[in-house]
Amino acid sequence: MPGTKALQVARSRAFTAATLLLALLAGGCAGNSGAPPAPGTAATDSSHGFAGSGSFTDLFTGSSAKAPQTAAGAQPDVNCPPVDVRQGASTLTIGQGTMSVKYQGSFTHEARDCTVVNGNMIMRIGIQGRVVIGPAGGPGPVDVPLRIAVVQETPGGSRLITTKFLRIGVAVGNDGIAEFSHVEDGVTFPVPSPTSVLDDYIAYVGFDPMTAQSQDQPKPKPAPKPRAKPKPSASAN
Repeated sequence: MPGTKALQVARSRAFTAATLLLALLAGGCAGNSGAPPAPGTAATDSSHGFAGSGSFTDLFTGSSAKAPQTAAGAQPDVNCPPVDVRQGASTLTIGQGTMSVKYQGSFTHEARDCTVVNGNMIMRIGIQGRVVIGPAGGPGPVDVPLRIAVVQETPGGSRLITTKFLRIGVAVGNDGIAEFSHVEDGVTFPVPSPTSVLDDYIAYVGFDPMTAQSQDQPKPKPAPKPRAKPKPSASAN
């Protein structure tokens, strides 16, 4: 019956909003991003599989994001760095204030595999997550800005090895939630010497709305060049 269907949709929206509010109260938010998906970015949702090359299912099957893993094409002591969600960048919030939140994104699963080619480590990093509609949101496209960074973590501090920024377009439907997934190929860096240094390497994933906002800001127009003064004519002498 139409009335029953409308009631189910209303209950679904109320449950989604309540879940989002609980998430906001339980954990911190990682900035805002209200920009539309950039042209040419990878776009995916629960009905379209994954973006990127390779088999997403194979990458996640039997794989733990942190379990020891030997890099393919290398001697047995060359380990594939684990992947983890960066602290403070695990939640994406679009909109200001609890009741003004349009969408909230979170990660659900990460995976990786590695190959060594000509002395370079080539990582494939898989990311799964979801976007939930907030009290002020509605169905439509959502821009999900992501940052991948390989870091060497030692007692003396952290050293950035390589980093990559990407944006994924996610389409949120009438049910108020959308799953997204992405495989990023070619996160590449030289294998250190000795190879035991790789034990200190970790690949972080996280939301990066600040970079997205910076990219979306209109670039200032260059200041006009001053006009050259006209040269005095010969008749003026």
